[in-house]
Amino acid sequence: MAAALSRLAPEVRQYLLITGNYWAFTLTDGALRMLVVLHFDSLGYSPLQIALLFLFYELFGVITNLVGGYLGARLGLNRTMNLGLLMQVVALSMLAVPAASLTVPWVMTAQALSGIAKDLNKMSAKSAIKTLIPAGQQGRLYQWVALLTGSKNALKGVGFFLGGALLVLLGFKGAVLAMAAVLGVIWLASLVMLRSDLGKAKAKPRFSDMWSKSRAINVLSAARLFLFGARDVWFVVALPVYLSQVFGWDFWSVGGFMALWVMGYGVVQPVAPWLTGKKQGRVPDGRAACLWALLLTAIPVLIALGLGSGQDAHWVLIGGLLVFGVLFAINSSLHSYLIVSYAKEDGVSLDVGFYYMSNAMGRLLGTLLSGWLYQSQGLACCLWVSALFVLLAAILSVGLPRHKTKVVGAGT
Repeated sequence: MAAALSRLAPEVRQYLLITGNYWAFTLTDGALRMLVVLHFDSLGYSPLQIALLFLFYELFGVITNLVGGYLGARLGLNRTMNLGLLMQVVALSMLAVPAASLTVPWVMTAQALSGIAKDLNKMSAKSAIKTLIPAGQQGRLYQWVALLTGSKNALKGVGFFLGGALLVLLGFKGAVLAMAAVLGVIWLASLVMLRSDLGKAKAKPRFSDMWSKSRAINVLSAARLFLFGARDVWFVVALPVYLSQVFGWDFWSVGGFMALWVMGYGVVQPVAPWLTGKKQGRVPDGRAACLWALLLTAIPVLIALGLGSGQDAHWVLIGGLLVFGVLFAINSSLHSYLIVSYAKEDGVSLDVGFYYMSNAMGRLLGTLLSGWLYQSQGLACCLWVSALFVLLAAILSVGLPRHKTKVVGAGT
């Protein structure tokens, strides 16, 4: 394998290293989420209490993406990626304490570290791709971003299954220690193999440079906030609680469906370039972002109307969410390409970090609304708010740049 890697072009080797690093982290991230949910469910915590354990995970993601972009540009993306891996090892190790020490504040602190680690790793991986692709090869850039993003989401779903399996085989403590050990080995390999100057800005950025000065990036970041808020307003708490309480599914059925939904969404993302015009020699722009968001807006509206019309709720909800997953995957992949395309070459992580700060803020908003709206108004209300959020994302996308660029450098 080492000989085969050495024969590859340097930028391809770095891409494979970054992708492998990101994959390993994503598996532990998905597995840890399922481990915490299953373990604390067995201890008698309510779904809303379990959701609150992830509050700091989302909150610190907002801060991390903003500051992490600055650190990536100043110190290099290899350092921020490796720091993310190390922090995940620490977070996992924190959860290996005796059961009596697993208090809510302790778990929330460990989840905060895991949230910081996840967003450092994601920001570093997405930013690094920009530095590996020549400026004129937008088609190739779109492909590489879509592949990284899609594979990450598919593996996060696999991680959900992995977490459940490890809990059965090793118990909670054994599972987190096993994941910490494997990730520790990957961290050591990453220290040695990642390029030392990866993503480091030529001109040292000022702290004030964390705030994007690009109108296109500001508009896209706002659209991203509402896009991910639209997903999490029903996905994080409302949907699993509804499946459990209304459909009467057991926990494994709920977890399995959630995992398969995330995996399916991840499988769609790598083919998004072909669905959004690459075959015809186009790369997406603001017009494409607006149109795909408008298509997505209709789905939660139709699900909400279907649930209120007396139709079979199983078919309406499950079928509607499968369609939502496909369209959401395309929207997400398209956004992920646009931010990397819009980001300036020197200090790319500043722009990408700012954008993913908005992404994390959308997840935080959606998480909080998911619990509150479902508890007070029910699932239909969550779906109507989801539709409103996607519509806002579509309206904001009207302000994004439009172009007629042909795909250049479409090959891998």
